[in-house]
Amino acid sequence: MNLTLFDLDGTLIPGDSDHAFGAFMVSIGWADGAAWQARNDQFYADYTAGKLDLDAYIDFATSVWRARPMVEALAARERYMAEVIQPMIRANALDLVREHQQAGDLVAVVTATNEFVTTPIAAAFGVEHLIAVRLARDGAGRYTGHVDGVPSFQAGKIARVQDWLAGLGRQWADFERVTFYSDSTNDLPLLDIVSHPVATNPSPALADIATARGWPILQLFA
Repeated sequence: MNLTLFDLDGTLIPGDSDHAFGAFMVSIGWADGAAWQARNDQFYADYTAGKLDLDAYIDFATSVWRARPMVEALAARERYMAEVIQPMIRANALDLVREHQQAGDLVAVVTATNEFVTTPIAAAFGVEHLIAVRLARDGAGRYTGHVDGVPSFQAGKIARVQDWLAGLGRQWADFERVTFYSDSTNDLPLLDIVSHPVATNPSPALADIATARGWPILQLFA
């Protein structure tokens, strides 16, 4: 069996689901317009530059929905999936995932976006295994705005994948081929250790690195 890992934002969808969810919160009136959007944009710019303060971002990004009744938050997420994410899901991205699944690969989405936003997106791709930023909860089950455990961000993706594999009774060495598709230099730690890194819709910086290292470059959304 081979192992295939997919980043999500910019890789399987032509956009950033976390940033887009924040913009959706503004559009439905849950966040206070221009000032909130500007801060959301700044966090996204920090992510792109590789200097995101993830703890601060998680506190900010979840603040607009985590205090609301969960039934309201889930209904908003359902609207977001229908209105924002479904139009981003392209047939060739679905086909790529299915190609690996049909080949018998163990497939997972590994994303720095939180589990609340990404759980239905992974499901829309037919991927059972999602490794996302876990959100901490208090004793009553309410989201706190903090990260639970190691975040699946930058080098943390390696630790989270290893923990996930261990939970399945597996390890890296069990797989003849480990492929990772990503668009971002934030994922260089994981790209560096897999046997088959694929720069997918890469940022200019990742495209330069991929070219220098001889990695394949895949454009799904050209």
